[in-house]
Amino acid sequence: MPPSKTEAAYRLLKSQIEDLTLPPGAKLGEVPLAERLGASRTPVREAIRRLAREGLVRFAPGEVAEVAPVSLAGVRALFEFRQILEPAAARLVTRDGRTDPERIAAFHSLLPDLRAVRAGIDEAGPAGTDGPADGPADDRRAAAVRTFHALTERFDQALIAAVRNPPLAKTIADTRGQTARLRAIAHAAPGRPALSLGEHLAMTEAVVAGDPDRAAGEVARHLTATLDTVMTALTRGDLPASVDVRM
Repeated sequence: MPPSKTEAAYRLLKSQIEDLTLPPGAKLGEVPLAERLGASRTPVREAIRRLAREGLVRFAPGEVAEVAPVSLAGVRALFEFRQILEPAAARLVTRDGRTDPERIAAFHSLLPDLRAVRAGIDEAGPAGTDGPADGPADDRRAAAVRTFHALTERFDQALIAAVRNPPLAKTIADTRGQTARLRAIAHAAPGRPALSLGEHLAMTEAVVAGDPDRAAGEVARHLTATLDTVMTALTRGDLPASVDVRM
């Protein structure tokens, strides 16, 4: 069954906010959006309200809705929150996987895919080593990075699905919209996707190995590295889009 018009509008707008096609501060007028999406204003309005509940859109009094701005304080607060939630979730999932292997089956299937992408990036070598820009190695590297983006999504969804604690799983899921667009900023930094790939591989290996402390530690290290990369990009203005950064 195809999604409803509201659901379709929500998915499209959320995707464009997460990948920064609609950057922070972009105006979300109902009429132009409805025309662009080929929908009436009602489903667009409902989609915008749903995104507002997720913290991705804000309403200013007397103004049209806009994509929520990125603030340095907000980024720090989000990652402080994630540092509480996600290492704890990884610890619980890894512990439960010792007695219930099916609970971590998604991590077992993810592991060879992460290793394959790592091998592809290693084979391509550092950027620019095969001569002209956009040469064969760069094409292979770009394809591997695109695959890796899908694998990070699989890791996040596997963690959420495997947590036995429903409030914890829901709270992690609720942060994903804001996390996704910050990931787009982080992965725009030169070399960061390859480093993040190594971090995801280490996290997945720890879960599969049944080592709760190691799993929690690897997740914490990944979040710290991601925060450092995002904060550097925001403070230097080295951004992949016109991002409205506020204190």
